[in-house]
Amino acid sequence: MESRHRFLLSAAPALSALILAVAPAPAGAFASAEASGGYDATCRKKPQKHVLREYFRGPARYTLRCGTKKYGWKHIKARHGWSATMDRKINTAITSGEPNDARGFSTWSAQCPSEEVFRTVIGTPVATNDLLTAYRIDGRSGAKKPGSC
Repeated sequence: MESRHRFLLSAAPALSALILAVAPAPAGAFASAEASGGYDATCRKKPQKHVLREYFRGPARYTLRCGTKKYGWKHIKARHGWSATMDRKINTAITSGEPNDARGFSTWSAQCPSEEVFRTVIGTPVATNDLLTAYRIDGRSGAKKPGSC
C-alpha cells in the first residue's frame, strides 16, 4: 500500500504538467490585453502586419493584425469600436457562424425568419486569412434567411 502512495505522489507533478499543457486558455484571455491598453500600445510599436490575435475554425486559422484605417484591428476600433464583447462576437462568428458572401462568417438570430446579426469579412492586402473587418448588423440592413417558419 505504501509503494502505491509513493507512486501517486511521484507521478503527481507529471500529471499536473500534462493537464496544464492541454488546458484551454480561459475565456477572455486574449481580450484582457486590450483592457489594459495592450493592443493600442502594441500597434503603436509594431508594423501593420503584426498579428494580435488568432481565431480558429477547425484547422483553419484566421488572424487579426494591427492593420490600418482600412483593415484589421485599427479599422475595427475606429469604425466599429473594440471591446472584449467585440472580440467574443468575432470569435463566435468565426468558430461557429455560417459562411457569408464576404468570404467571412456571420451569426444569425434565433427568431423566424432568422436575421443576420453579426458579420466578419475575411481577406486583406496582407493575407487571405486575415480579418478585414467585423461589425454588428442593424435590423434594417441585415440579410434574412429564406425558409419556412
